[in-house]
Amino acid sequence: MSSELSVLGSVEELAGRLLDLQLVSPTEMRRCRSALPRSASGAELLQMLEGRELVTSYQARKIEKGEAEQLVIGGCKLMYQNASGSFARLYRAARLDNGQMIGIKVLRDRWAKDPDAVLMFRREGELGKRLKHPNIVPIFDVGSSGKFHYITMEFVEGGNLKDFLKIRGKLAPLEALQYTLHICRALEAALAMGLTHRDMKATNVLMSSQGVAKLIDFGLAADDAPAGRGSNAELAQAIEYSTLEKNTGAPKNDPRSDLFFLGTILYELLTGEPPYPRTKDREERRKFSRYRDIRPVTSIDAALPRSAAGIVDRLLLTSPAARYQTPTEVIQDVEAALKELGQPSTSKPEPTALAADAKVILCVEHRANRQDVLRDYFSKRGYRLVLLADADRALARLKTMTPRGIVLFGDAMGERIAQDYPQALSLTEGQPVAVLAVLSDAQRSLAKKLPSHARGVVLQQPTSLRDLRQSIEKVLKKIE
Repeated sequence: MSSELSVLGSVEELAGRLLDLQLVSPTEMRRCRSALPRSASGAELLQMLEGRELVTSYQARKIEKGEAEQLVIGGCKLMYQNASGSFARLYRAARLDNGQMIGIKVLRDRWAKDPDAVLMFRREGELGKRLKHPNIVPIFDVGSSGKFHYITMEFVEGGNLKDFLKIRGKLAPLEALQYTLHICRALEAALAMGLTHRDMKATNVLMSSQGVAKLIDFGLAADDAPAGRGSNAELAQAIEYSTLEKNTGAPKNDPRSDLFFLGTILYELLTGEPPYPRTKDREERRKFSRYRDIRPVTSIDAALPRSAAGIVDRLLLTSPAARYQTPTEVIQDVEAALKELGQPSTSKPEPTALAADAKVILCVEHRANRQDVLRDYFSKRGYRLVLLADADRALARLKTMTPRGIVLFGDAMGERIAQDYPQALSLTEGQPVAVLAVLSDAQRSLAKKLPSHARGVVLQQPTSLRDLRQSIEKVLKKIE
């Protein structure tokens, strides 16, 4: 405890540090300090901040280590670490000026002093800023903050495709092909600018809460990537790509290599199984037989539509000349397969292309740790969550989507829930949508003022996630 106290300091010291960094607002800090006894320590203040969800668990652990300053990079406060690779880490962050949730990618410390690695990282960001497409995650800014090098980008609410598959297991051919179409359109747009991806894998496909697949990390693209020296050489080219191309005589930066690894993604979407065993062993990943001897997709699921299986088979041909030659060729076959399966494709990505059995819930909640709890609970029960921090954006979204449920949290929205709850009911008039207002303890007096409605439910904190779900399902059962 003594070492922890020495890092955190007194209540006054810790509060001052967190306020200077804008990790906590002055109003929130005053409320916490007024609730603490005079004899309280910095550790007790931090415990209260975390308990009241004013700092995330990730932030609290960094603060305990005396690393609070590392939580603010490029005008953004880091909320959670979402992913970590050998080259960089990806965080969910919030802009200090307006609270907008964004993604921020930070170069790992061990590469930050290497000029080649820094150049490669910055080049990734600059390339990304050039790519403007609905199926590519947009890059906002590339910069440095002290010893940190960072890239800011759109925060995609639905997580990556690998996590998506952990929940779903495998997808119906129609849905799998829809996402493949999105990915192909991204590759087609990039190739039109002379760029390939060079690191196609499920973790580099993000899934928006509207059911749109978006590619991320074009950092290994193009011919002018630094060759690197020593360990950097492996950063400049994914092991899988170099192994495939070296053993098939493919030229450097061959766009057909992206298509092969797109095939590995589609293979797993359709079967729930990877085409070859996952491993971190570099020598195993360098074996050409790993990519040459993939079992036919129909040996795992003989009931797959012939059109879908045929696309996978052709994508995974090791001969570059026999494989699809461009993303456009793949798009033509995928669109034909979608039409055969009963879903004519459009020339543009569907903005709300959710699976037929997907159930969408729109929540207004700005606290990142609460968002994670909500997403984890509902996704495990077959729901897709659209989580928005701003109530105005959430209400505007109702003009373009029809969720199954809307959940408005009073402790996140404040007094405006009294106006927004009836507005949400009005905007969804005539639609099978349950609208929930979850009032905080301080909002008890509002309960009698909110209008009663067949689709509306007013709950009082404390309430459980199960209560939320059952309330939505009860309303839907009554009105459908």
